[in-house]
Amino acid sequence: MKKLFITVFGTLALASCNNFIDLDPVSQQSANTFYKDSLEIDQALTAAYNALQSKEQYGGDGYPCFMEVPSDNTWDRNTTMDGGAYASFDNFNVDPTNAQLERTWIACYDGIQRCNIVITRLSNNDGNISEDFKNRKLGEAYFLRALTYFNMVRMWGDIPLITEEVTNVNDAFNHTRTSTEEIYQQIIADLQFASDNLPDSYDNANIGRATKGASQTLLAKVYLTRHDWQSCLTLLNTVISSQQYRLLDNFADVFAVTNKNNAESIFEVQFDGTAEGQGYPGQDPLISGSDVNNLPSDNLLALFEANQDDRYAASVIDMGTQGWRLYKWHGTKGTNNGMNFNIMVLRYADVLLMASEAMNEISFGNPDALEYLNQIRRRSHASEYTYTELSNQEAFREAIAKERRLELAFENQRWFDLLRTGKAIEVMNHCEDGSIFKLNIQTHQLLFPIPQNQIDASGNKLTQNEGY
Repeated sequence: MKKLFITVFGTLALASCNNFIDLDPVSQQSANTFYKDSLEIDQALTAAYNALQSKEQYGGDGYPCFMEVPSDNTWDRNTTMDGGAYASFDNFNVDPTNAQLERTWIACYDGIQRCNIVITRLSNNDGNISEDFKNRKLGEAYFLRALTYFNMVRMWGDIPLITEEVTNVNDAFNHTRTSTEEIYQQIIADLQFASDNLPDSYDNANIGRATKGASQTLLAKVYLTRHDWQSCLTLLNTVISSQQYRLLDNFADVFAVTNKNNAESIFEVQFDGTAEGQGYPGQDPLISGSDVNNLPSDNLLALFEANQDDRYAASVIDMGTQGWRLYKWHGTKGTNNGMNFNIMVLRYADVLLMASEAMNEISFGNPDALEYLNQIRRRSHASEYTYTELSNQEAFREAIAKERRLELAFENQRWFDLLRTGKAIEVMNHCEDGSIFKLNIQTHQLLFPIPQNQIDASGNKLTQNEGY
């Protein structure tokens, strides 16, 4: 999809340096006449997709700081980078003034605003478009908004729920926090609409857009997080029976820069390395000077069957004196300091693992639960499980947790898995991950603090999370 910038469409630019929303009257005026035909609508949606490419979300250090570094999967060796902003996620010393914390908050609401503009204007559209086209494009916007809110509610808990376009700077911060339950109900409603109105697939010119399978898989993950096992499994059975996706034969091929949007991929954030600042090549260990703030932990390395499991060599690499690095994503650096590889958000292996977990929670001993788990291990030549070995429900839970950690390592899943299973404090306070920090996590640290600048800008309408 053609890369367009948010300012073209008169959206609200959330300025990280000034911490306020900048309204451009000229752009706003042009936006009033926008969204009259299919081309303009697609251009506007492209801006919403592009928000995910932000370095503060999937395009760099943003989400890994929130979703991997706090977990037992990775650690931060550079304790001074960005004034220690990254290291604080590793040692659970994030405070409300943390720079990365605020950048990601702003980037998320930037993306939500882009979605809301499409939703608001398209809902009121009286132009020359069909109802089917309108609902399909609304489905894409609802999916993108739901994905962002799902990430945010797991990071911060109660947050402002904004579902309409913000057009007045005085309204930009005039929002209080909405309960987690209400946020989840909005996410579910958005994804149900998307599931009902998105297509199964697209032609080559539109690959990368949200599909029915993507919205169903994301909604299943929402239900999994909420322990609604039956709703989760019902959706996953639909995805599996659709036969739209499959496991690739070779694990490493899933992430190959030459194999984007493959048969295992359900939704990934698109990068081509041609736009300045598009993505963040510092995640590539083969690029000189690549980051040292998201390194594989010792206990993750020890968890692999190193001489048998293909995922070991495909996920991590020993760089000698530089130590161990992430290796899932590596490729040629882009032409303008961008990255060429896409970031996987949803894939079929996760569908099988979620289905296996839901089956086990509904009723221990389901043969399909074991088969789905072993399909993942069989693909990577890891030893298969039996119900003799996994003789009770808790043993199966532990096997699922281990398999998710190995299969989905560094894919922004582990911290959220620890949270939803209630294992975060137990695991992290007994973790020896190679970092210099001895952890003593408290309950309030399972959520991150609300950025202080955002509280100040709201005139204290926003309140801080407990304990900060």
